Amino acid sequence: MLTDPADPTRALIELSDLDGEHELVRGYGVPLKETVVWAREYLCRPHPDLGRKGPVCPYAQTSLDRGVFYLAVQPGTPDGDAVAEALDGYRDWFRALVSPPGTSAQYRTILVLFPDLPEAEAARTIDAAQRLLKPRYVREGLMVGEFYPGPPPKAGLWNPDFLPLGSPVPMLVIRHMVATDFAFLREDREQLAAYLERFGDRPPAALRAEVEEAARLHGFTVRVP
Repeated sequence: MLTDPADPTRALIELSDLDGEHELVRGYGVPLKETVVWAREYLCRPHPDLGRKGPVCPYAQTSLDRGVFYLAVQPGTPDGDAVAEALDGYRDWFRALVSPPGTSAQYRTILVLFPDLPEAEAARTIDAAQRLLKPRYVREGLMVGEFYPGPPPKAGLWNPDFLPLGSPVPMLVIRHMVATDFAFLREDREQLAAYLERFGDRPPAALRAEVEEAARLHGFTVRVP
């Protein structure tokens, strides 16, 4: 288990901790283990409605295998503002974490669980926090994703009828921005600018024309080799 040097009350739970005696594991072992099972059996596997080949999340299996899949628990029933405030600390810590040698930073992720949120409140609370957080995360080259039972009403990239963000526990997930995140950022000028700063000269080949068109519509120029 890792402890945040900036705040000793903040902890990251590693997979090896799930059979331990830490108070968070004792108190929240069920949702923590449910989340790991969900990651292994859903994120790491293909889905017939996904609309493409491969697992639901291309990075989850490596994240789990390389030991950079971290879990955190925020007890209580905070509102969206309080959730966003709590996530700011995890964002700063995420940026300070160092991946093991040979493991790209793009596989590192923190899943911040809110297991005490009633299902009836989870959507409103998690969505409100994600809206507050996303602009500041994107500016720093990070993404923050919302997951909860329901699932969230956001369609998949390859099948508009597939809603991929359902999870057994309400959570917000922190990770690095990757080139395929274009679809989540294209509508907002500032967020697109952050994307182009990092990937404008090397977008995925399948997205190149769309990236160039979005850049043009927002008044940016991109030069793809």
